[in-house]
Amino acid sequence: MTYVITQNCCKDASCVSVCPVNCIHPAPTEAGFAAAPMLYIDPGVCISCGACADACPVGAAVPADTLSGVERVYVDVNAQHYTPTQHHAPAQPETTSGQTGTAGPLFRSCEPPVFDWSLPSHFAGLDVAVVGTGPAGLYAAELLLLHSRSTVTLIDRLPVAGGLIRHGVAPDHPGTKRIGHAFGRLYSHPRVRLLLGVDVGTDVAVEELTRSFDAIVYAVGASSGRTLGVPGDALPGNHTAPEFVGWYNAHPDQPVGAVRLPSERAVVVGTGNVALDIARILAGDPAQLAGTDIADHALATLQRSPLREVVLLGRRGPAQAAYSAPELLGLRALDGVELVVDDPDGRAGAAIDDAPAGEHAALLRGVRRAVLDYTAAPGPGRRIVLRFHSTVDRVLGEDAVRGVRLLDGTDVLAAPLISAIGYVGTAIPGLPSDPVTGTVPNEAGRIDGVPGAYAVGWCKRGSTGGIGHNRVDAAETVRTLFDDAVAGRLPSPAGTARTFRRAVRRSHPDVVDAAGLDRILRAERARGRASGRPSVKYATLHDLVRASRRR
Repeated sequence: MTYVITQNCCKDASCVSVCPVNCIHPAPTEAGFAAAPMLYIDPGVCISCGACADACPVGAAVPADTLSGVERVYVDVNAQHYTPTQHHAPAQPETTSGQTGTAGPLFRSCEPPVFDWSLPSHFAGLDVAVVGTGPAGLYAAELLLLHSRSTVTLIDRLPVAGGLIRHGVAPDHPGTKRIGHAFGRLYSHPRVRLLLGVDVGTDVAVEELTRSFDAIVYAVGASSGRTLGVPGDALPGNHTAPEFVGWYNAHPDQPVGAVRLPSERAVVVGTGNVALDIARILAGDPAQLAGTDIADHALATLQRSPLREVVLLGRRGPAQAAYSAPELLGLRALDGVELVVDDPDGRAGAAIDDAPAGEHAALLRGVRRAVLDYTAAPGPGRRIVLRFHSTVDRVLGEDAVRGVRLLDGTDVLAAPLISAIGYVGTAIPGLPSDPVTGTVPNEAGRIDGVPGAYAVGWCKRGSTGGIGHNRVDAAETVRTLFDDAVAGRLPSPAGTARTFRRAVRRSHPDVVDAAGLDRILRAERARGRASGRPSVKYATLHDLVRASRRR
């Protein structure tokens, strides 16, 4: 039986490079990679060797015959990516004797490895600071260590590493979180130093980094959420996606009591994957989350809440919805939760019915359609409602959110309101910043006007692409850095990285190093074992720092 790729796929693409018959696409070098929601195995070419499963950091590649129930749909999802004319045939096999024309093992030819973007052997190792420990920063660090003799100092404003792997991936997606374990080996690498709990731009200036390191890679992400910008937007009970996702993932920036779930209905603006994550967490049975690493305070709030309906509002139609096929399939398979399309004028239903098989809107065929009244209490049971062609005109309420009014005059009485309409970056003093996107202006990762400074991830390209996109993105940035090093374009620092690290530790005694991070993670896993969960995360800066010091 062939292998298939399932919902967990993070597009890290490690599987692509190990596949001996070139059956996994789109590859990072192919045009469709950026837009694809996941990778796909061609069942007409796969030889069931299992190399992809061994390489996948999140366990997304599995034998098709091990899937059961709703997961069986991924057999079709993989196959439908390929038409009879799209099979990528394996390279002509080599013979055991090295001669052509004789049948040999079904493995593609291996050419001599070419490291055309490694630093020359005569180069001394660079001292590089990587600011941010999310996937983009860690991919960049990994490449720096692999292709040079550089020493990397990882800096993060939080006293714990992981970025969106820790604080952005939904707790009911443990497979995706597994990539954090793959990155974990970096923290103890002999050429890696950690300074966690240091906010660049506040605790230390950009200029201090420039004076101390040969190069600095900024991987600071996009931590703020876009707001609706309509009347009532500032009312309590209105949250951006980063605020809400951070709350249920124990992000220290979000107070334990930041979110209230007082009503039977919540409304989420947006139809992207983050919006679907939020809807799934809100509408699902809290008992299903009790075995995950969801924040304790979030689990308790969900357990007490009367909420049983979540309304997702999309500005455009089902063909333009931003969610990926795997995320929607996961929503349809959610135990005990009905998925409904609210179709007051028939437009959404017509788009679903008319969509060719395999198109985005066609994924909603078979989902019940209704015309709903959001001024009345929800019906029995738990449900998630998709309402397309809906734009918020204003937020309703006086002292707190009690719902939204749409441009067509429809009132949706609900609380809370969560805007999942995109992430934007926050400017760092000393670096240029685009006022609209929050990105750092750059060319192939080289930050404009700041020699020796580079960007990677969402702060480089905007909040597009998942975990695996950052691997390709980091490769471009590190290649640019190496090109500048070879060409002599890196400035010579006046100080040293070692002196900088010592000064930071003296001035900020709460800084967490690799040993402290290990103590935090061990303590969280121990807390989890006590309650039958993978871990119980600390949710405040105080608790994180205290855990880092326990022996």
